[in-house]
Amino acid sequence: MKQDIFQAIADPTRRAILTLIAIQALTPNAMAEKFDMTRQAVSKHIKVLHECELIKPQQRGREIYYHFNAKKMQEFDHWLAQFRQNWETQFNQLDNLLQTIKEQNNE
Repeated sequence: MKQDIFQAIADPTRRAILTLIAIQALTPNAMAEKFDMTRQAVSKHIKVLHECELIKPQQRGREIYYHFNAKKMQEFDHWLAQFRQNWETQFNQLDNLLQTIKEQNNE
């Protein structure tokens, strides 16, 4: 079952894993050491992130290294951009309204 990207990034541990592997590809064992959890627990998080295509595995000898998939995150960021502009517009309108109220109270 393919996971939803929102479910994937909702978990703080998965966000931390993404932050780590954005800097350097890691094996599940290396991730487990950084988070003081079992490899099995890390593997569950990896599975969710991989199903969302936020990370990509790369076999190197007997080890599998997981890399951050910046392209997938960029797709997500582009989708969010449409909302970000709307939020900024609304915040600017709120700032203007508050400034107007403040000026009226100072008169």
